[in-house]
Amino acid sequence: MKAIERIINKAQKDRKRVVLAEATDPRVLQAARQVVDNQIAHITLIGNELQVEQAAEQCHVSLEGIHIVSPQSSPLREVLAERLYLLRKLKGMSYSQALEKVDDPLTFANLMVREGLADGTVNGAVYTTSDVVRAAIQIIGTEAKSPLVSSFFLMMLCEAFHNLKGGLIFSDCGLVINPDAEQLAAIAIAASDSARGLLMEEPKVAMLSFSTNGSAQHESVDKVREAARLVKRQHPQLAIDEDVQLDAAIVTEIAERKVPDSTVKGRSNVLIFPNLEAGNIGYKLAERLGGAVAIGPLLQGLNKPANDLSRGCSVTDIMHVIAVTAVQAQESAGAELFEPELSVS
Repeated sequence: MKAIERIINKAQKDRKRVVLAEATDPRVLQAARQVVDNQIAHITLIGNELQVEQAAEQCHVSLEGIHIVSPQSSPLREVLAERLYLLRKLKGMSYSQALEKVDDPLTFANLMVREGLADGTVNGAVYTTSDVVRAAIQIIGTEAKSPLVSSFFLMMLCEAFHNLKGGLIFSDCGLVINPDAEQLAAIAIAASDSARGLLMEEPKVAMLSFSTNGSAQHESVDKVREAARLVKRQHPQLAIDEDVQLDAAIVTEIAERKVPDSTVKGRSNVLIFPNLEAGNIGYKLAERLGGAVAIGPLLQGLNKPANDLSRGCSVTDIMHVIAVTAVQAQESAGAELFEPELSVS
């Protein structure tokens, strides 16, 4: 069974409530229909009800079984505005400004997740990544155990021509530009949790570098090695290679020669890139030349799930991200709520 099929099956066993703020986009509407028909999640669309109905009619999508909430007329409007005001007043937001801001579907959707009225949210088909991430950090906030929000791609290698089969976590490929050692360690820990929840496997982590096992000396290698050691101190049972080149991370024969004492042994399912430049190039090479399916960018380190989409996403892409969000919501259910530090202006 393909990794994405396992994720969908897991989502179907405990259906979560996912809210979508881009309710008039035809791709979002079609994906919402497929998600509900396949019993992957319960869907709420945020937007003017008449406009949503007109958009659905134009693209021949039935809204049966899909909940629609219009921010301007919702009885939740004032309650959520009060909550937003309390979250943002230290940044100078007034209550009247908060009341106006909740009319924005993205803000409304994130507040619904924040207040437990939904389990997760997916946006980015229309909104920019910066808008999606900013709203998530400001409103939903970060996990108590995570010092930062980062991203990952779920890479699917399931075709007959793939030598390496299954799912991989690539992180960070979309958000943190040049992490220091502590941030890189946090990314690795968060990505390991993502692997457990989504791949349903124990993580085997490779801290990627142009060096393997100290074969090169450079400050960028030192950063990767230090990050790996920080991870080991916090999670001594986690299988992780320090500085390792990609071939030694995923090819057992090469790992045996280059990293004979490895606990990963060339079977990595979590690849941690040293910076965003390497990560972005890496996932696109795997997608465009290697034929992998890239799902994401997905966010990790938040209190509750909020995920981004590419503005060029397909209906299938959206459906897959909703399924991932539902499974993340299963994993985060009951987690301690942590007040955001409101560090994003």
